[in-house]
Amino acid sequence: MGASSSTTLSRSRGPNAVLREEAPVKTVAQLLAAARERLHRVTPRQAVAAAEGGALLVDIRLSEERLAQGAIPGALIISRNHLEWRLDPTCDARIPQATGYDRQIIVFCVEGYTSSLAAAALQDMGFSNATDLDGGFRAWARDGLPIQRSASLREHEAETAIHTM
Repeated sequence: MGASSSTTLSRSRGPNAVLREEAPVKTVAQLLAAARERLHRVTPRQAVAAAEGGALLVDIRLSEERLAQGAIPGALIISRNHLEWRLDPTCDARIPQATGYDRQIIVFCVEGYTSSLAAAALQDMGFSNATDLDGGFRAWARDGLPIQRSASLREHEAETAIHTM
């Protein structure tokens, strides 16, 4: 199941016209597989140990998902839309914890699909220690690890959420 490649050349119009090869087509399944080939995904228990050692746990789930499922205590809440800007140590929109490219970052979503693609994007930026939580928040909950709910969750979101640029 390889990516289909197009050899068709397209010509842009206008005074600066150039010939360019169309990008190969890749399915989301192929993108996910390629991302996971280079990630050293961690289990929930490995994530706990990594966080105790200074790794950042980053929750990219939607607010509605956190309200319904709960939150991982100590995890930073950064929407997927803002992830790269918040973690880039050279960006004016960075968070205080974004101090360099060598810090371990463990991204998680509900089940571990979106987080795999997000972690791969962070690796593309130079975060060689970026990875994701295998199985996402559901695996964390299934392992019986701590979860914040309701009122404490609202306080957690107010303290750690990064909403706008």
